[in-house]
Amino acid sequence: MLLNIKNYIRKPETMELISYAVFPDDRSIEQAIQQYEANDAWQLYGFEDGELLVGLIGFEKMDDTLLIRHISVIPENRGLGYGRGMILEVLTQEKPARVVAETDEEAVDFYRSIGFEVHSLGELFPGVERFRCVYEAEEDEE
Repeated sequence: MLLNIKNYIRKPETMELISYAVFPDDRSIEQAIQQYEANDAWQLYGFEDGELLVGLIGFEKMDDTLLIRHISVIPENRGLGYGRGMILEVLTQEKPARVVAETDEEAVDFYRSIGFEVHSLGELFPGVERFRCVYEAEEDEE
């Protein structure tokens, strides 16, 4: 179950998870934290397994589109379905028409496995190819 952890963003375990989703330097982590603190549209949810915070997903909802800003799982729990579960739970909770994420080559197969369409954005940073991943949600039949 996802828990709103925006008010706990400066706790060490939350900051550690954010560090896995950004360039892991103090400046990048602080910039991400400040964005969540300054923007009401930016939401941050954590996923707990027992007492352990194993993952987080941060997103911004813009009209009918949900933009994933950050998603991470602690290294020892990767590959166990937590990332997929967080995205599916956000889809159920927020009901967006589409979900968009920008990522690097390391995470492209993760998004592809969930059903996202993947498009190369080219090298936005020297030597680093970036990708735009888009998931079009199915409309509910009445």
